[in-house]
Amino acid sequence: MFVMNCLLSWLHGDPRKVLHPTDSYGQFCGQKGTPNEKKPILFYFNILKCANPAILINLQCPTTQMCVSKCPDKFATYTEMQLQHKLSRSYWDYYREFCKPGFNTPNKPVSQVLRDEDCPSMIVPSRPFLQRCLPDFITLNGTVTVANRTRFKDALETARSVTELQDAAKGITGLVDTKELGMKVVEDYTKSWVWILIGLLISLVVSLVFILLLRFTAGLLLWVTIFTVIVMLAYGMWFCSMELSQLRHRPGSDVAIVEVGLQTDLQVYLQLRQTWIILCLAEASILLMLLFLRRRVRVAIALLREASKAIGHIMSTLFYPVFTFVLLAVCISYWAVTSVYLASSGEAIYKVMSPDVSCPYANSTCNPETFNRTNISKALSCLGSQCLFAFYGGETSYHRYLFVLQLSNLLVFLWLVNFSLALEQCTLAGAFSSYYWARRKPQDIPPCPLYSSFIRAIRYHTGSLAFGALILSVVQFVRVILEYRLQEGADNSLSRFILCCLKCCFWCLEKFIRYMNRNAYIMVAIYGKNFCTSARDAFFLLMRNVVRVAVLDRVTDFLLFLGKVLIAGGVGVIAFLFFTKNIPVIQEEVPRLNYYWVPLLTVVMGAYLIAHGFFSVYAMCVDTLFLCFCKLMKNTKIIISSQSMKNIRNLEVEHLKSVMDLKKKIRK
Repeated sequence: MFVMNCLLSWLHGDPRKVLHPTDSYGQFCGQKGTPNEKKPILFYFNILKCANPAILINLQCPTTQMCVSKCPDKFATYTEMQLQHKLSRSYWDYYREFCKPGFNTPNKPVSQVLRDEDCPSMIVPSRPFLQRCLPDFITLNGTVTVANRTRFKDALETARSVTELQDAAKGITGLVDTKELGMKVVEDYTKSWVWILIGLLISLVVSLVFILLLRFTAGLLLWVTIFTVIVMLAYGMWFCSMELSQLRHRPGSDVAIVEVGLQTDLQVYLQLRQTWIILCLAEASILLMLLFLRRRVRVAIALLREASKAIGHIMSTLFYPVFTFVLLAVCISYWAVTSVYLASSGEAIYKVMSPDVSCPYANSTCNPETFNRTNISKALSCLGSQCLFAFYGGETSYHRYLFVLQLSNLLVFLWLVNFSLALEQCTLAGAFSSYYWARRKPQDIPPCPLYSSFIRAIRYHTGSLAFGALILSVVQFVRVILEYRLQEGADNSLSRFILCCLKCCFWCLEKFIRYMNRNAYIMVAIYGKNFCTSARDAFFLLMRNVVRVAVLDRVTDFLLFLGKVLIAGGVGVIAFLFFTKNIPVIQEEVPRLNYYWVPLLTVVMGAYLIAHGFFSVYAMCVDTLFLCFCKLMKNTKIIISSQSMKNIRNLEVEHLKSVMDLKKKIRK
């Protein structure tokens, strides 16, 4: 389907329609080998007919549009030009650059020129924006002006104001400041790109060291955090008891929260005894939960330490996300190119543009070559009508289903992205499971475990990965459709409410399917079964160990989040001290920048993304080892208390026969 979609778009599409603006005759501005080769900018005869920049960029403005080599740089009207033309021909030579090609009758009456739209009625100082001439707005003493003028007259001596130009090109007033800001940002990047790379390399090394040291620091970090939480909970319970003792004899403090209702002032709730009772009970519940789950936490810490050891033995897994990034970049580029070709499919369509809204032929399709010989331009209600280029399209079945093709392109794009991520998860799971089931580590770990796992995933599990990715992609596609309907606007409040409920439900469904797919891919990598069987086994295996799953997920998420914050924050602090010249040793090496926050934000965001890439591998390793651990408990039919991983490995040796049976199943 994706191949057919691409072939159709490439056969019918023309990216030049997107890259180059099109004049009223369907010709591209600035295209090589055409009369407009040296005219890359589109000029509007009467920009006041254009409502806003969205019409200028996406649709067609109901006025004649011509390709020009440069935008006008001064005020002028056709009437003024006729008067000055008698003194010097240079005035006409300048003005005719913005008229229709071949028109060379400067003495033609103004009314006829405007009727035939041979020339613009006026020109205003403009500058190119997205290859289109838009008024050059300048703020002078707090007042928006064009060439230091706030008012001017058109060819019919009608008074005009800059405000009208602003309405015709809304949002362009900040163009100058935006352009200057962009140039300064680019200049800062050119001066500091070496130091940015150094900062990213430092974050890469720190992320790698952090993961390798987790085998020694995971327990310390977690127990310190748990102890801190317990102390804070104890203090909170003491504080609640003190507040309750003070409110016990205060009149009005025994009112229920339900009776008070919803209040914007939170101080109202703090004056009620019921509020502090609820807070105290909640804190006591959390404290008891931590105390009862301490054994589960010990198992989670042991798994985290073992995951760090596994990565230490299979270091190549840390760099696999680079391959996934390349795949995702190819998918995004392929989707973007196909979308552009689909958007540019079709032939030039011309519509009747009439200044009179009562014209019955307005917006009807026409042929510019035969338009002057038809009765449309001669009709009384259609005087001054023109056959102008409107858009690219067609009446064939292909053109009618362009929107459907764009949606199918989006669905296949989501499918390819999810497949790339599934391939990464299955490959990493296969590599880490080979580590877990090795009796003697690292002697029994197979050579090149990551490469072997990748080949197995491509050769045997492509169908399972594609099926799981398709399920997730369909849910994401439905969410996109619902979001589109919400942005488009529903008919009534009930429809919007239903759409919001559906959007929330599909968001939850996506989260659930994403989580189940991840564990299903692990089971596929370990046992080689199909997707449905692996998803079922993973689901029941997780349900039998739901408490361990909850504890392990929260502990892992906390550690990885803490690591990301520490790495990004630490590198960010060093970058801040460097770019603000607060490190005396290398103070002279700091480049002179316009905005020091440009390289600083780049380093911080890059460090966070690098840490996220490393830690995603670590999280996959933890999940894989955990499922292997749970599967071992199920097959050996024993109950393992929260022991260290050393004791777990001793239990594996005691039940070696069961493990060997599992290995035989894996080989099959």
